[in-house]
Amino acid sequence: MTNRPLTTRIPLFLILPLALSCATAKPSSPAASAAPAPAPMAATGDVAAKLRAVLAMPHRPEKDRARDQFRHPIETLSFFGLREDSNVIEIWPGGGWYTQVLAPFLKEKGKLAVTNTANGKKFADMLAAAPDLYGKVEIRLINPPTEIAFGPDGSADLVLTFRNVHGWMPAGYDGKVYEAAFRVLKSGGVFGVVEHRAKSGTDPAQLKDTGYVPEDYLIKKVQEAGFRLADKSEINANPKDTKDYPKGVWTLPPTLRMGEQDKEKYLAIGESDRMTLKFVKP
Repeated sequence: MTNRPLTTRIPLFLILPLALSCATAKPSSPAASAAPAPAPMAATGDVAAKLRAVLAMPHRPEKDRARDQFRHPIETLSFFGLREDSNVIEIWPGGGWYTQVLAPFLKEKGKLAVTNTANGKKFADMLAAAPDLYGKVEIRLINPPTEIAFGPDGSADLVLTFRNVHGWMPAGYDGKVYEAAFRVLKSGGVFGVVEHRAKSGTDPAQLKDTGYVPEDYLIKKVQEAGFRLADKSEINANPKDTKDYPKGVWTLPPTLRMGEQDKEKYLAIGESDRMTLKFVKP
């Protein structure tokens, strides 16, 4: 499949970043080009510039801005192939950190739907309080583990999830989530996953209360739902994370569950080591 041509006139101040991005972009691998997935290199310069503008918008609290250095939203969303006209579903959005980025980015040309539960009032209130930003965001109610459906079959370009797998695994419905993501995506659509990464070879049964997930286990489970692993990235890696803390991953910032005990030590480590995986629906 050929890359989608850019039809939007690019302002002069964006031409240099776009040119630099194209000059440094790596060619797609044969495996990646075989599936008709959205190609992130098609508009990386333009996407990066708009994401940078969204990240600077005043609606983002300072505590959320401070996490940009650990979450790398521009690089992560570009890696997953986000475009301005993408139909995106963010599942288990938590407090809405990524929703605050995705909603303004997709507002004009794209579409954003987010999953929520009946008791997710705080998140719903956040959206309702700023209709100029979130008025076009669609909330799709789910009731796991029995009711997990993200939308009409074959309707989405991207399904994204950030640090949620460790919650699904102990509850035993992680496979159902992957199957639901597969159903809602178009052929060639992308399932993007960011998750706390356990030490290689760790038994998943030993990680129940740690928040960490083995990368090979996650890949295997997602592939069993029908996906193909298209690419992986070290965008969100942190080699300083030793993954052996008293309170699991929540020992590290931003949670700092140990309180003042060894706080400076954990702040120096930073947030967790994370895998960033891009799956494609054939």
